[in-house]
This record gives sequence, C-alpha cells and structure tokens, in this order.
Amino acid sequence: MSDNMILDEVYEILMDRKNNPKPESYTSKLLYHEKGLNAILEKIGEESIELILAAKDGKKEEIIYETADLIYHILVLLVKMDIKLEEIWNEMERRRR
Repeated sequence: MSDNMILDEVYEILMDRKNNPKPESYTSKLLYHEKGLNAILEKIGEESIELILAAKDGKKEEIIYETADLIYHILVLLVKMDIKLEEIWNEMERRRR
C-alpha cells in the first residue's frame, strides 16, 4: 500500500468517526470534546513537543512513533476543519513548482 493510500484510508476512517461518532472512539472523543477545537490543538502541541524531544535525543524509534502520533492528530484537525487531503496535496504541488 502506498503512503498516500494509508493517509487516505486513515482520513476516511476519521471522517467516518466525525459523521458516525462512537462513544468509545478516541477520535470521536477528540472531534466532539467539550473543549472543541482546543482539545485537538492541545494534542498537536503535545505531540509536536514529544517529537522535538525525541529528535533532540536522537532516538529513531521514538521519532517514528511521535511522527505518526503528530500526523494522526493533524489529520483529526483537517477532518474537524473540513479540509480534504487533496487540498493539502494541491498546495504541496503548487509549492514544488
């Protein structure tokens, strides 16, 4: 499976949690948290710091783990804000030119 396909698959799962919330789902809890958007933003901040610390310590496995956490939480933000992955890819393509 290609990298984009994995991101697309995770994004679709997150969209499903937004459209069909499940009380036991961590994603649903984030999307519908009483703090609203701030809950997601706090997690992005937390995961960013954890990634920075892992990189500072040169711990490859932790860098990989924390990067995955950060990407997940960024995807949750995109879903919350109704931003499609295609919009991100288009922006990256624009910058490449």
